[in-house]
Amino acid sequence: MMRFADRTEAGRLLAQRLASMQLANPVVLALPRGGVPVGAEIARALNAPLDLLLVRKIGVPWQPELAVAAVIDGEQPDVVIEESVQRDAGIPADYIDKQAKEQLGEIERRRRLYLGARPPVAVKGCTAIVVDDGVATGTSMRAALRALRRRLPARLVLAVPVAPADTVARLRAEVDDVVCLSQPTPFMAIGPYYDDFHQLADSEVTTLMSELERERARAGSAT
Repeated sequence: MMRFADRTEAGRLLAQRLASMQLANPVVLALPRGGVPVGAEIARALNAPLDLLLVRKIGVPWQPELAVAAVIDGEQPDVVIEESVQRDAGIPADYIDKQAKEQLGEIERRRRLYLGARPPVAVKGCTAIVVDDGVATGTSMRAALRALRRRLPARLVLAVPVAPADTVARLRAEVDDVVCLSQPTPFMAIGPYYDDFHQLADSEVTTLMSELERERARAGSAT
């Protein structure tokens, strides 16, 4: 079983693997909040821009960590439903619809906070590398990947430090490549595979995004 000191270390280890793939025109897209420190290290190593994919999980009412659906914003917001969870838990469709509207409001709040007026980084014709600090059921990630496909990247890569093997297998159908450093069995949750897995504050995300933007601006002015 592989363990990581924190998300920064996980990002550096993923970056080493990704660098060996010689990916053309990479763009890193992180799922906030936890994916941002991971994505920042990858963006630094690959000299790539970092952008965000804003997706929100819809949890089962009495077990919020268990995703019954996920929603991601865009011109046409996507809602991806875990039909087996919905069926087994008896979740009505109107609950998912109501929660999707609420989560779109939170997505818009985060977009304004994290990105301000900055437009999305173009991914058409590029290698889009989608990053998070780990994947459990894969519902949120699947929503993000499907929405990103509409932006026509030349190659779509999923890069995560840790995920269960069955989730990785399901997500392979959504991407061209998967880089996952550890696929432990049994798998219960992402947190136990990190020494430091604190919940990131919004301020940590905005600081990381600002740092990366300044670093790329300095690098551009030096060339």
